[in-house]
Amino acid sequence: MDNDPASLLIGVVGPCGAGKSTLIAGLENLGYRCRHIAQEHSFAKHMWQVITKPDILIFLECSFENSTNRRKLNWQPADHEEQLRRLSHAYEHAHLIINTNTLDESGVLAQAVAYLKKRL
Repeated sequence: MDNDPASLLIGVVGPCGAGKSTLIAGLENLGYRCRHIAQEHSFAKHMWQVITKPDILIFLECSFENSTNRRKLNWQPADHEEQLRRLSHAYEHAHLIINTNTLDESGVLAQAVAYLKKRL
């Protein structure tokens, strides 16, 4: 791979409220090409592979409590568990998993960028 951040297509998955949109915005500001993969809403476990075909897949972990607080969702724990079930294939194949429960936006972005720089 060359050293151009735009040479990679980065897919970002995770449950609602994990910070996917925020991470994508931060990475795109740095010149990376990203795709938000709404895998958590799909029953097709391979959707992330078929539609996006990312070079790198980043999975953002988020607890039920943080997910519902961040997005002001009126969910039950079973709703979050269903999203995690739908995301299990992407989780198993992720190149990088970032737990967003205790990190702020800059911490999540820093972890992603550190990993991506190693890959370039």
